[in-house]
Amino acid sequence: MIPYGRQSISDEDIAAVVKVLRSDWITQGPSIDEFERKVAHYCGAAYGVAVANATAALHIACLALDVGPGSLVWTSPNTFLASANCALYCGADVDFVDIDPGTYNMSTWALEVKLMAARAAGRLPQVVIPVHFAGQSCDMAGIARLASEYGFKVIEDASHAIGADYCGGKVGNCQYSDMTVFSFHPVKILTTGEGGMVMANSPVMRERLQRLRSHGMVRDAALTAAHGPWYYEQQELGFNYRMTDIQAALGVSQLDRLDTFVARRRELAARYDRLLADLPLQVPKQDPNGTSSYHLYPVWIDEAKSGHGRLKVFEGLRAAGIGVNVHYIPVPNQPYYQARGFQPGQFPNSERYYAGAISLPMFYSLTEAEQDAVVAALRAELT
Repeated sequence: MIPYGRQSISDEDIAAVVKVLRSDWITQGPSIDEFERKVAHYCGAAYGVAVANATAALHIACLALDVGPGSLVWTSPNTFLASANCALYCGADVDFVDIDPGTYNMSTWALEVKLMAARAAGRLPQVVIPVHFAGQSCDMAGIARLASEYGFKVIEDASHAIGADYCGGKVGNCQYSDMTVFSFHPVKILTTGEGGMVMANSPVMRERLQRLRSHGMVRDAALTAAHGPWYYEQQELGFNYRMTDIQAALGVSQLDRLDTFVARRRELAARYDRLLADLPLQVPKQDPNGTSSYHLYPVWIDEAKSGHGRLKVFEGLRAAGIGVNVHYIPVPNQPYYQARGFQPGQFPNSERYYAGAISLPMFYSLTEAEQDAVVAALRAELT
């Protein structure tokens, strides 16, 4: 079976982890500080705050912007559940903005139309969470313009997009947002096993994120002078969302190869584009303002042209040993969200995309021979 995603672990990665295991620090130690500094430097952001996973990162990013009961958060329907659930964890309400049918990212046009209606109804969002689906940045310049006009904050869900480029900079520099979130799950471009990070440019935001990831607790030198070196204070309700030094050491080692990982994924994507050009499907569209890091390579099966539904093609590929997947079932179509009042048909572009979407294998160590096998199996299903 050729999987749709796979981590790449080198001897150097293993040695980095072993070094930490033999040190005095395996939980919160110097490797976390190093990882945060290096990711921030890579992206061009001032700060990074490492956490246990990207869901935790989204949660504390919302809390750092004072999302709570009475707040409204908007995100994309075409995403993993965490992009919406993070707001519910804070007691906020969630709504969705439909996607662009070409990029599968949040549509800036749909966002503007929805904002105009929301302003008229007196219910504007406090935070918007655009999702950089498959590794391609959303139209962040357009979203930032709307944020300024309508007064909402922006958290970029870049769980798919470390290493991606946008408007001459790296995704994660927070030029067009208040914060950016990365994921380091094993199927992502860079892995720490599990893990995530919030990028920010505000020192106040960084301090709050650090408190929130560790029980809302601080150790202030001015306070310990009065009480003793053991003293700590809980200043707000936080969580145990900390990353370990073991994970961070793996991340530091992986970061040395990030550009190599991304370059190979882009080569594979370009090769897929060429090999699939004559088939009745839609390959990923690249926005000219950026370059995807290709966490995923999703194709869209045109049932009308091919005569084959997505399920038949999916099952045929799996039977041929091709470990395809589907990203994503629209979040508003999930039973939990349907129970909250969302109805089929509210986000037609997301639903149409989902009905024909298949994610083909995409990972650093995918060989051209394996890629040829994927294409041959897909061609057999569609012709």
